[in-house]
Amino acid sequence: MEESYNFQKVELKWQKIWEEKRAFQVQTDPSRKKFYCLEMFPYPSGRIHMGHVRNYSIGDVISRYQAMKGRNVLHPIGWDALGLPAENAAIQHGIHPRTWTLDNIAHMKSQLRRLGIAYDWSREVTTCLPDYYRWNQWIFLRMFERGLAFRRKSWVNWCPQCRTVLANEQAQAGSCWRCDSSVEQKQNEHWFLKITDYAEELLSGHDQLGKWPEHVLLMQKNWIGRSEGTRVHFPVPGEQAALEVFTTRVDTIFGATFLVISPEHPLLPRLLAASPRRDEIERWVERIIHQAHARRDLAEVEKEGIDTGRRAINPYSGEEIPIWIANYVLMEYGTGAIMAVPAHDQRDYEFATKYGLPVRTVILPDDGEAPVSEGQAFESYGRLTASGSFSGMRSTEAQASMNVLAEAKGFGRASVTYRLRDWGISRQRYWGTPIPIIHCGVCGLVPVPDADLPVEIPQDAAFTGTEGSPLEKSESFVRVACPKCGRPARRETDTMDTFFDSAWYYFRYLSPGQTSRPFDRRDSDYWMPVDLYIGGVEHAILHLIYARFFTKVLRDLGLTGLDEPFPHYLAQGMVTKDGSAMSKSRGNVVDPDRMIADYGADALRLFILFASPPDKEFAWNEDGVEGCFRFLGRIWQMFQENKDLWAEGAPGAGPAASAEADPRVSAARKKMHQTIKKVGEDIGQRYHLNTAVSSIMEFSNLLRRDRDVLRASGPGRSLLKEALETIVLLLGPFAPHLAEELGQAMGRPALIVHSSWPECDPALTREESVTIVVQVNGKVRDRFDVPLDTPDSSLQEDALRLPRIRELVGDRPAKQVICVKNKLVNIVI
Repeated sequence: MEESYNFQKVELKWQKIWEEKRAFQVQTDPSRKKFYCLEMFPYPSGRIHMGHVRNYSIGDVISRYQAMKGRNVLHPIGWDALGLPAENAAIQHGIHPRTWTLDNIAHMKSQLRRLGIAYDWSREVTTCLPDYYRWNQWIFLRMFERGLAFRRKSWVNWCPQCRTVLANEQAQAGSCWRCDSSVEQKQNEHWFLKITDYAEELLSGHDQLGKWPEHVLLMQKNWIGRSEGTRVHFPVPGEQAALEVFTTRVDTIFGATFLVISPEHPLLPRLLAASPRRDEIERWVERIIHQAHARRDLAEVEKEGIDTGRRAINPYSGEEIPIWIANYVLMEYGTGAIMAVPAHDQRDYEFATKYGLPVRTVILPDDGEAPVSEGQAFESYGRLTASGSFSGMRSTEAQASMNVLAEAKGFGRASVTYRLRDWGISRQRYWGTPIPIIHCGVCGLVPVPDADLPVEIPQDAAFTGTEGSPLEKSESFVRVACPKCGRPARRETDTMDTFFDSAWYYFRYLSPGQTSRPFDRRDSDYWMPVDLYIGGVEHAILHLIYARFFTKVLRDLGLTGLDEPFPHYLAQGMVTKDGSAMSKSRGNVVDPDRMIADYGADALRLFILFASPPDKEFAWNEDGVEGCFRFLGRIWQMFQENKDLWAEGAPGAGPAASAEADPRVSAARKKMHQTIKKVGEDIGQRYHLNTAVSSIMEFSNLLRRDRDVLRASGPGRSLLKEALETIVLLLGPFAPHLAEELGQAMGRPALIVHSSWPECDPALTREESVTIVVQVNGKVRDRFDVPLDTPDSSLQEDALRLPRIRELVGDRPAKQVICVKNKLVNIVI
């Protein structure tokens, strides 16, 4: 060992050794218990950031620990390598998206290697390469065969200059983010995946996700948006078709004073066909449609409406009510039509007040008082009034009876609807998976035969930034013979949403070399589900729902027996600086390369794990990195000072017989076993990596403090040697380079990652005393120490004798005293 810790030399040395020994490669082995640890894979933007460092360091610690516990650990990595940024780089810098992407991957891969992350690089996947996206296309075709992939018209943000669809975030303030042209609303044919077929299962599957954060499950539940209610058909005089409405409050239907439909409702042209105000209304509709859908959906615009002049019949009351059009009703949700009950829905109340429409009370609160305050609708349940034969019923009773009547009369039925919409995957982009469909004038939509997959992204595209997708202008790509009839046809030029790539990549890691199917069922049966999935909460809705949907589809295709891919999801917190999340736009990004150059990968990893629990955000502080660097230096120095313990004849001489009697030797031994237990539980059970690091630091400080006492005797020297070896093993997952170097210096024959986690003696991990918390009426008021397992009667007496507690309780008798052994006393007064 060198006298001083040369972290650059040590880290590069062990990274080379790991690579040469293929230290982290694993194989399917049913004889061993597995652990599949996965972090969300990165987009190759060119550089990793501190969010990446945190995410991958968390996974690396847990993976290395599980390997030391004897598990067969799969810890793979890949690249979410398709998407718009690469295409933009091609336009701005004249570099092909493939070149830009692969260059970025090479750089980011070197950065991850420099961090010492224990990845099985033999399983690396890159979604922009044909051997990956071929299987995107294969899966799409299986969905197409089953009706899960389909094409229909949909309203989109359309840039007439770029001739492409824009996502809502690319059409802010009504302008194209690229060319600044005014964005139009346009109906185009698009490809969708029928995720709504799995809506109920996506909800019920939450029962299998007991190790997900509650707020993430709630976000998904709200996104899916299950609603129980009633579908009611309102006949329109003079029309064969009726307006279908879904309502969760059919008990209020006698209070419906008008209907409201979306400006895009398909029945609207027929409703306006004979209207003398047709031109005026159509101009109004055109203006409303051109409002960004996102703004309408988020209710960011003032509510506007216009009367069509047509009427519909309430099938329960027989009353004719007007049909209005309004900007707050979207075709994408429900049926595109609602019944408006102003007295019992605040949005309807505000709209009715603005346009002078009737407000009719049909629900009274249980106390019988007037339900509507000034400017406020009564939206609670109650008792029906002015509701025909249903008057006097309670809301829930009336809903059941009304559903029975609707079904018996044929004008409605009880129904369940979802907020979840089918997933639109069409993108008018170049750098995405080509959709494997051929358009034939005779045969219609023809799937590309499996034998012709992959349909490769052409390399001859021109990137001008205007006039639509480069694929449309690639003659070699577009012109093709129909596989069915042989006539000239054209390829689909839409590409897939990149969420398609990331919806199943965790399966491809299992069998990256498989050429006959996306992955091998035997590998899936062994490795899946993912034991721990780590990623940012910003992906808690879309990515996780899409991945769960894909797993169920792949199950139904017979490729896996799995229902849920990620039973345990750890949502990591953000890294912040100067009060904001790190980002280039804010100018507060810290370069990991500089930190590694200045302090080393181990110190950076240690700090980012020590600074905060993994699921909480933490504020960047370079002083903290320097502090962790100094701590590792002290560990190195401690081994330098005690390297004679591993010399021939160690632990050496000294008064052996009586040394164990020294309480500090016994205390150090006890602390060692407590630390082993605590660190193991913090990594493997609680994922409290910050407190695990803290425990190692605390134990090392004890050894440094009592070094002279421990070295003064044979048993003490023996314990010190064992304790230092234990610290090396405990540090292995956190600071792997340093641990390997110290392990080699101690003469360990195996790599630390291939060594066993140290065992603790349960008899030495028990505390002899505990701190009891004392509460008064549930509020913490004091604490005191007692021997372990003190009886409840003694705890109560000791608590009531405390001066602070006597002052608070005074002469008042306690109503109840609750004792929890070894934890607390709660005095209720």
